[in-house]
Amino acid sequence: MKKIIVLGTGLVGNAIARDLSKDDDLSVTVADISKDRIKWMKDLFGIDGIVEDLSNTEAVENLVGEFDLVVGAVPGFMGFQVLQSVITAGKNIVDISFFPEDAFLLDALAKEKKITAVVDCGVAPGLSNMVLGYATTIFDEIESFSCYVGGLPQKRSWPFEYKATFSPIDVIEEYTRPVRLREYGNTITKPALSDLELVDFEEVGTLEAFNTDGLRTLLQTIPVSTMREKTLRYPGHAEKIILLRDLGFFDDQPFDVNGVPIKPLDFTSRILLKQWKLEEGEKDLTIMRIVIGGMKDGKHTQLLFELYDRYDEEEKLLSMARTTGFTCSMTVRLMLDGKIINKGICPPEMVAQTPSNFNEVVRGLKERKISIRLTVQGRP
Repeated sequence: MKKIIVLGTGLVGNAIARDLSKDDDLSVTVADISKDRIKWMKDLFGIDGIVEDLSNTEAVENLVGEFDLVVGAVPGFMGFQVLQSVITAGKNIVDISFFPEDAFLLDALAKEKKITAVVDCGVAPGLSNMVLGYATTIFDEIESFSCYVGGLPQKRSWPFEYKATFSPIDVIEEYTRPVRLREYGNTITKPALSDLELVDFEEVGTLEAFNTDGLRTLLQTIPVSTMREKTLRYPGHAEKIILLRDLGFFDDQPFDVNGVPIKPLDFTSRILLKQWKLEEGEKDLTIMRIVIGGMKDGKHTQLLFELYDRYDEEEKLLSMARTTGFTCSMTVRLMLDGKIINKGICPPEMVAQTPSNFNEVVRGLKERKISIRLTVQGRP
């Protein structure tokens, strides 16, 4: 029996652990600093847990030693450090944390340790990377890649018409981190929330889309002339966030308030955490559209990948936890089955350049009632 440890029991970490624990040949343990979360996982789902401060490098290295594979599901601000600790311990890992650092900085260490570290293995980045990786096996040349993706509350509520379906700190990071994208063969940088546009979806109507820094490893691994990722929100949301940003509410430098140094970002995070917190039983949805254009057998060809999912009433699981977590858990199974052989830092696009791996992940998502449509159309 293979032993798995999931580091972090937040919205997504608990979904990953619950999904993997359904396999009879896997023994799943979770780790978190919260005693209450560990007890909750044990009482409700029968999953054993360890109370541990995952920001402690030495503690993480010692913790993962007895396990066959590690899943990283901590917030982005501590993700790189945790990943480095797991690699140092010589353990394979599938990681979903959206950290700002370049994962390839750990590539040499991972290869030295002869381990595989699949990073950014959520829905986007993650499944979106896999779609492009899979497309490299179909097209003779890929010319363009556009990804539109968002996690939204099913019910719109004033003033933000948004609730955080993952760490609010990571959401703010999306809104402030400079965006890297590619236009006509050149990698350029734009502000987050730029190039606002309206996009229609059959399932939810019109949404707004704006640039976010979700391409990440794709900018280094797959040569495509034009690439972009845009986050989807209900119309009007971006205008409010841009106002807060431009007024300085997301600034990271402290200033003095009555003799007390305060970071505007810390204050804003605390306020928005309350505003954006999903209430008990509140439902969400996830929607993604990927359009890839290129050449195949001398014809202009387009690949269209569409995903739509809603809150799981039976399992009481958020859609963002499902789409992110199950992409990760299916990748864990691939690694345990010896189907991911790359050593070093292995982003999801590399995993999916073996078509059977991509098909296995999509099959698993469909089995878990996540709606996916993939069509390839050519024209002269």
